[in-house]
Amino acid sequence: MVTVTRVRDVEQLCTLAALDMIELIATLQGPGGGLHGDGIARVVLTGGGAGIGTLEQLAHFDRCAAAQEDSFPALRIDWSRVHVFFGDERNVPTDHPESNEGQAREALLEHVNIPEGHIHGFGLGHGISMDEAAESYAAALDRWAPKGFDLHLLGMGGEGHINSLFPHTKAVKETKDKVLAVRDSPKPPAERVTLTLPAVNSASQVWFLVAGQEKAEAAGHILAGSDFLQWPAAGARGTAETVLYLADDAAGPAGGTPAANS
Repeated sequence: MVTVTRVRDVEQLCTLAALDMIELIATLQGPGGGLHGDGIARVVLTGGGAGIGTLEQLAHFDRCAAAQEDSFPALRIDWSRVHVFFGDERNVPTDHPESNEGQAREALLEHVNIPEGHIHGFGLGHGISMDEAAESYAAALDRWAPKGFDLHLLGMGGEGHINSLFPHTKAVKETKDKVLAVRDSPKPPAERVTLTLPAVNSASQVWFLVAGQEKAEAAGHILAGSDFLQWPAAGARGTAETVLYLADDAAGPAGGTPAANS
């Protein structure tokens, strides 16, 4: 089952998702909390307008909480007890404008007190091959998130792609490996490394961040549970909860619940 959280626009989406993340992560950080029972939250970040906008809001709320902590303490994430992962990465160095990790660092990670060793990037663009990066990242998942993730954020393309899992590609058909090198992405750049559906579906919580009229049809297929080979987003489900944050412009004709069209 997918829970739909309707919002007015992408700005409201980013604000609400960030507030919900703060509440969720703070809860996970309680004694014995989280999927691993160690009070450490394991979170997969996503790029795109809504994904990066949500990270910017998290940074904003963290600054606000810090500024008022003496006079009026607010709920706040303990970033020393968060491990961050990425759903996919383009084959570029971190300082490249198209790097998901680079964008996440600029939007959030450089502004909060998260240990560098808790940021798990793919390491691309520094002399490592994509196959080596995929193998290394799979090992990192086994070490730092052996039971899966507490939260996986997902953006989505108009054709329903998530991470670098595109319709009818080898990557979306993967049923065993959690990380794959992709050399034929239909969306440039062609070369990427991605988490697969087995990795996504190891998450307790999967949250879609969806805004834009061009995404209405794909959003309907998420709700309908359509064939994930044609609509990859339809194959992503959290083990505890799946939430679709849906802006009005992505909610189909006349603002109604999106309808899945065959």
